[in-house]
Amino acid sequence: MQSNKKSMKHFISIIISLFIIQLVIGQDSEKGDKKSREILDRLTATTESYKTIKAEFTYKMKNTEADIDETTDGTLFIKGNKYRLLIAGQVVICNGETIWTYIEDAEEVQINSVEESEESITPGNLLTSYNKDYKSKFIRESFQYGTTVSVIDLTPNEGKSYYKVRVIIDKDRDQLLEITIFDKNGSTFSYIINKFIPDVEIDDNQFTFNETDYPDVDVVDMR
Repeated sequence: MQSNKKSMKHFISIIISLFIIQLVIGQDSEKGDKKSREILDRLTATTESYKTIKAEFTYKMKNTEADIDETTDGTLFIKGNKYRLLIAGQVVICNGETIWTYIEDAEEVQINSVEESEESITPGNLLTSYNKDYKSKFIRESFQYGTTVSVIDLTPNEGKSYYKVRVIIDKDRDQLLEITIFDKNGSTFSYIINKFIPDVEIDDNQFTFNETDYPDVDVVDMR
């Protein structure tokens, strides 16, 4: 169960990944070079204009020393502070107040409350938790994914288990293409956005776990 929880923390960091581009809002000038701030500001403005987001992505975890090379696909739906994440036989649903984590193999759903703390992860509180924690740096322009991209590194100030986040952005469309998190233990966690659909119609019932749809599920209420 502990390994499941650890993996889920990385999966949930997809939420961070898709919203981390907003961290430069209100950022002081000394926290990043001018070019990186301008690029991230444009990306922020574009992303903030969306009412909903659907993202299909590939998640890759690598650690050469531990001989780990894992790849899996997932889908993420976001609407305000609500989200629905499907990945690796797990479904994570948040309605802004409650988080349901359904593990298909175990036929179990864990229920947690969303707490307004530094450790909680919701799109709404990312702005406050990340504005002050990173320094941005423009690295280069290159040709990837069939287009010209901007590569930017985000360095956390302190207290993180990782030392760098690399963001790859479509230069012409101001769209996020890839994020790689470099962990201090030698692991890398990459999220490659294969399809990004803004303002898609999403029914609110997608953000609630309906137990009647899973009659044999074991409910573990951890609130």
